[in-house]
Amino acid sequence: MRVSTLTVKQCLALHWMCILIFVGTNGECYFNTAALVSCVQNFPKSRGPVVGILKGFAGLGGAIMTQVYALIYDPDHAGIIFMVAVGPTMVVIALMFIVRPVGGHRQPRPSDASSFTFIYSVCLVLAAYLMGVMLVEDLVDVSHSVIEIFTAILFILLILPIIIPVTLTFWDQRSSVEERLLPEAPLATISSKDLSTEIIFSELEDEKSSEEESLSVNDRKKRIAQLQAKINRAAAEGAVRVKRRKGPHRGEDFTLTQALIKADFWLIFISLLLGSGSGLTVIDNLGQMSASLGYDNPHIFVSMISIWNFLGRIGGGFFSEIVVRDYAYPRPVSMAVAQVIMAIGHFFFAMGWPGAMHIGTLLIGLGYGAHWAIVPAAASELFGLKKFGALYNFLTLANPAGSLVFSGLIASSIYDHEAEKQAQMHSNLAHTSRGMLQRITDVIMAADEPLKCDGSICFFLTSMIMSGFCIVAVVLSLILVHRTKVVYASLYGKTGSFRT
Repeated sequence: MRVSTLTVKQCLALHWMCILIFVGTNGECYFNTAALVSCVQNFPKSRGPVVGILKGFAGLGGAIMTQVYALIYDPDHAGIIFMVAVGPTMVVIALMFIVRPVGGHRQPRPSDASSFTFIYSVCLVLAAYLMGVMLVEDLVDVSHSVIEIFTAILFILLILPIIIPVTLTFWDQRSSVEERLLPEAPLATISSKDLSTEIIFSELEDEKSSEEESLSVNDRKKRIAQLQAKINRAAAEGAVRVKRRKGPHRGEDFTLTQALIKADFWLIFISLLLGSGSGLTVIDNLGQMSASLGYDNPHIFVSMISIWNFLGRIGGGFFSEIVVRDYAYPRPVSMAVAQVIMAIGHFFFAMGWPGAMHIGTLLIGLGYGAHWAIVPAAASELFGLKKFGALYNFLTLANPAGSLVFSGLIASSIYDHEAEKQAQMHSNLAHTSRGMLQRITDVIMAADEPLKCDGSICFFLTSMIMSGFCIVAVVLSLILVHRTKVVYASLYGKTGSFRT
């Protein structure tokens, strides 16, 4: 009876935990969407840097919260749950009226480049600082006073970017005062140009060709009738073309329904599924991968891949913006480069060479993070900003779908198969060297322990499959590049104007 009571309690606890996870993750995605959509609409000419910075800090949030928890560490683990529940809620309430679309500026300001450079510098310093702090706290038993100093420096780095809006507000007010103090331009300087323009236009208006002067009144009426017939015919043909047109073109505002019938949208979705799904497979199995290769501290690689993920998001936004801004080339080419990097990283994991875990973690973290800076910006450029929230969140479904298939089915099945092979091999060796009683004891003990695989063979096939998926994603991204060359040339070309 006691066992059944405990089972019911465990089921109820699991049930409530699932509900809380559902509410929590949906709340996080809601605020993520609100911040991303608002800032992209406010900075339509700097989508790459904006998305990269926002998604970078989203990826680094776990490391920041870990450091804050280390400051207020409580032996009762309910403390961290309380902190995670209350902390973000207070931040959201404080910023809910500030984080919103405010119109933005249609053309890049001269200060934009220096402002984003400053924020990028702060991001790099913050990532390096967190990496150093995590390594020190992992390797050395630091006192609580040292943790307080580490956390204080962290908060200073976090609030440092607020210098930019304060400075820009001050200079805008100063420039507006200077403009009001400037004397108005005299009318004489303007009237002379206007008069000359009016004279030129009047001269052109009075000019008549000899052919037009020689036409009689009847001929003119006939010519006007012919022109009117051509106009009516062209209008009718244009109306037919408008009726045949199905939805908006690339670069205009799409609804989710309109985007779902476009090949470009599914190229982005499948490429993201293959690329980010393979990267998330590594993140999900990083502990088992490092343990199978003989590393005793897998949490070090977890911390490292978080930092590289952050730098990948920052770098993906920065370099993809250079591609589109300086060369008017499609942004998805940056996604193809990130997927090539990930394919190489999976190959290093498959080989299991000395140092392969460090190199593979670096490459996978950078490539995986770059996806989340490039894909939202590219989707907003190809399908518009009006329904960007719905489009972006549908694309993010590729991430859990890839994890479910690649990690939940492929990686786990292959790992269990290799672990069973090794267990069977050890059992055969024990069969020849031990007695019957000892073999029965080994079988009973093994039944209570999970299967464990050792060596690079555990994830060799999985890593090679993931590398192949990344190569397929590269091909899909390059197809998207070929299809959208004209669009990006019109959006960012020297003669094109960006449509927002």
